[in-house]
This record gives sequence, C-alpha cells and structure tokens, in this order.
Amino acid sequence: MQTLIAPDVAAASAPKLDDSQRVRCEIWTRVMGYHRPVASFNTGKQGEFNERRFFVERRA
Repeated sequence: MQTLIAPDVAAASAPKLDDSQRVRCEIWTRVMGYHRPVASFNTGKQGEFNERRFFVERRA
C-alpha cells in the first residue's frame, strides 16, 4: 500500500535554505571525448556552450 502526502503538506515539510546556505551548481560537459567543467572554459568557449541547441531525434 502506498501512502500519498498532500502537496501542501510536502511543501511545508521541505527544508528551507537561506541564500548563505546554498551552493552554486557546477556544470560539466563532454569536450573532445572527456568531461570538463564549463567554468574552466575560456570566454569564447563559454559563449559557444551557451549558444548550443539541444534536440531529440525521432526514431527511424
């Protein structure tokens, strides 16, 4: 048997964080066969990363 919690109760019990407690998320991407953090890219490469368009191919 599965117990469901009402959305308002679940939101009330969720922990609240101050901005001082938050940690910035580090984004990594695959470049030339290995993974690197985007923050380590030079300005031009970061611009290219931000211009990327993501897509999903349909099945053949």
